[in-house]
Amino acid sequence: METITIRADDGFELAGRRFTPAGKARGVVVLSNAMGVKQDFYIPFAQFLAEQGYAALTFDYRGSGASTPARFKRSLRGFEADLFIWAGRDYNAALRAAKTWQPDVPLLVVGHSLGGQLPGLLPDRQLIDGLVTVASGSGYWKRNAPQVRRFVWFMWYFAVPLYSRLFGYFPGKKVKKVGDLPRGVATQWAQWCKSPHYVVDRKGNPIRAGYDEIRAPILALSFTDDEMMSRWSIDSMHDKYRNAPVDRRYISPQDVQARRVGHFGFFRPEFRETLWQQALEWMEQRAQARAIPVTSGMLRAGGRV
Repeated sequence: METITIRADDGFELAGRRFTPAGKARGVVVLSNAMGVKQDFYIPFAQFLAEQGYAALTFDYRGSGASTPARFKRSLRGFEADLFIWAGRDYNAALRAAKTWQPDVPLLVVGHSLGGQLPGLLPDRQLIDGLVTVASGSGYWKRNAPQVRRFVWFMWYFAVPLYSRLFGYFPGKKVKKVGDLPRGVATQWAQWCKSPHYVVDRKGNPIRAGYDEIRAPILALSFTDDEMMSRWSIDSMHDKYRNAPVDRRYISPQDVQARRVGHFGFFRPEFRETLWQQALEWMEQRAQARAIPVTSGMLRAGGRV
């Protein structure tokens, strides 16, 4: 494991880690985080991928985890970021950093929750050869899983606007929900979650074009006991990728000899021989199909390691 700095196209420095296989990489995998989840959470899975011959890269969005500047460690008041910046600058910079690091192998993405929602907003989405989404669905509150529907209504209509206005950021640690978020991220996320279209522009209009342009195959892994996402949520999100072949797998804990998987369980090492193997086998098929060198000319000017 190697700690690196990823420079976004506006100069912001993101904290990342690279996991290098023993021999030549069979592919390179970008692990993109769920909302409020630090890259540390994905280390066991990244290490597993490296053991299987895949280079892996993790990162933190600006204003979260190790990508929080020192002067904002105690409070994110005044820190500027929103979901378009997280996608268009930070996530995209990680994508480009992975391709620069391993230019001659297929580029795959494993997107957890939010990480599987944002690819349609990435300027360099054409670099993706395959996408694995994990527990990734629309956050539209009326169609969330029943056990959280009442809570998220309060979250989006009262907690986020009130606390963000009072503190200048969303103090998730104080209220024990999600984690601290930049004000722009929290308020935009609330806007999305109040819309049946979910991913919308600042005026509330659905964003479709970027999702229509993604044609790389997608493996959608979702779980019947997900405490946040209903099946409608999962299907609605993946319907946005209407020009991509999507392999939708709705998995129950019993299918993998487990008592629980839920929204976060996939990344627990106990699923190394079951869920991780499913994802690995699919990625190997994609790597074999797309093992074609990509020239540096495909990369636009901008973010770099």
